[in-house]
Amino acid sequence: MLKCLFVIAGLLLTGCMVGPDYHEPCKPILNQWKIDNDSVSEQPFENGKWWNVFHDNVLSQLIYEGYLGNLTLQSTGVKVLQARAQLAQSVGELYPQQQNMVGNLTYYRIGGSQFQSLLPPYFATDMLGLTANWELDFWGKYRRAIQSNDASFLASIAAYDNALVTLTSDIASVYIKIRTIEEQIKITKANIKVQTIGLDIAKARYNAGEVSLVDVEQALTELSETQAKLPQYNSELQKQKDALSLLLGMVPNQLDCLLSLQHGIPEAPVSVAVGIPIETIASRPDIRQSRLEAVAQSELIGATKANLFPALSLSGTFAFTSNNIGKSSLGDLFEWANRMYTAGPGFNWPILNYGQITNSVRVQDAVFQEALLNYINAVLKAQQEVQDNITAFIEAKIAVDYLSEANRAAIKTLQLALIRYREGESDFTPVLNAEQQQLRVQSSLTTAQGDVPLALVSLFRSLGGGWEISNGDDVIPDNIKCEMLKRTDWGTLLRQENHEVPDNVWQSFEQLYLPNW
Repeated sequence: MLKCLFVIAGLLLTGCMVGPDYHEPCKPILNQWKIDNDSVSEQPFENGKWWNVFHDNVLSQLIYEGYLGNLTLQSTGVKVLQARAQLAQSVGELYPQQQNMVGNLTYYRIGGSQFQSLLPPYFATDMLGLTANWELDFWGKYRRAIQSNDASFLASIAAYDNALVTLTSDIASVYIKIRTIEEQIKITKANIKVQTIGLDIAKARYNAGEVSLVDVEQALTELSETQAKLPQYNSELQKQKDALSLLLGMVPNQLDCLLSLQHGIPEAPVSVAVGIPIETIASRPDIRQSRLEAVAQSELIGATKANLFPALSLSGTFAFTSNNIGKSSLGDLFEWANRMYTAGPGFNWPILNYGQITNSVRVQDAVFQEALLNYINAVLKAQQEVQDNITAFIEAKIAVDYLSEANRAAIKTLQLALIRYREGESDFTPVLNAEQQQLRVQSSLTTAQGDVPLALVSLFRSLGGGWEISNGDDVIPDNIKCEMLKRTDWGTLLRQENHEVPDNVWQSFEQLYLPNW
């Protein structure tokens, strides 16, 4: 019955609302991406668990662990609860805003007064009752605020989804960097072995009196310089591991066992599907967030503008009073005959606000225009990111092909140079040049091999993929809910259905108009 009364009240409150309604702005969107390679196609983009394309079990496990343990993601989930509570708070403003209990006990002493013959020299009165005041939302001030908070709540959900996109791509990127550095260390150690062979040959020929000490010193210099790269790689490797641990909500060195299960840079698929631009705009949660933030700000214009119009309110008081004059007694307070009540409308119109309200409306309108421009810019930026990453992915694969050929030639060159030097057909300079060339080419090749999956991860990120990992889970885990319940009475707001986008008209009406205790 009580819910029905609230529904009726909500319907009565859906009158006129001042202020502009939000209208979707025109947004420049490409018809298709610029693609000139078979590695990328405009087939529908399946933006679920995109990391599965690498067929790397360790990567998949790391991403899942990050989803469960990342503290920044959990913090973003708590912000959804905050936005939901703020929405519920604004809904309560639709109903009688002030309810007060009033009461007093007054002692009177009369002396030398014209009422001395009518009243005793001293007496007391008491009163106990209730007062209430209800400012009617005639101009939509409170309903605009509710709609603004509702859009902010939906924007917080989009922000959570965007945090998932960022988290999954960050974990994948750091993991690929770790594997790339491990390959660099492997390549460096292999070159150290080859350069050690060159040094041994130079020493042997020097001992045989065939070459001067210069060859030995040159070989030793090259070898030592290459060995000096290992500490740099090891330091960077530890930094990346520590960064990955932070993303997963773990302490450093907790991932060593897991990372040792599999080696090698993840291999990107031969081709990927990226969909069409309009699909990217629709699927990216950060764009949804920008749009909803603009909607929220648009509603605040009307909420502020409503203050320019008369505020109509209803107020009333109901109380019991008594006194101890004559045969009366203070104990008769709650007798029905001692009741009193007042009721009536109220009217408030700040005509002489000296431009304060008008300029407040202008402030809100300017902020809305800024939010609108940020939204349009987000659409443009998303297209730029996708196009950049398409090009980066294609060109990275081409670079790998060229460097693979260069690596084959560099290995062959060094082999021939060592043979010629061992046979005394040349000095050490060709060997030195070949060693430097092989290390440089192999290092570049390893970097390029890591750039391919990195570019693909960036491409998936720019396409808005990864937030589906939640698979219908709540925005915060149960253990955090338990901690919050120990501190505060959250009522029903910690239920998962209160953290999701309403999926029918009744849920939307209930969220916007019915108070949540």
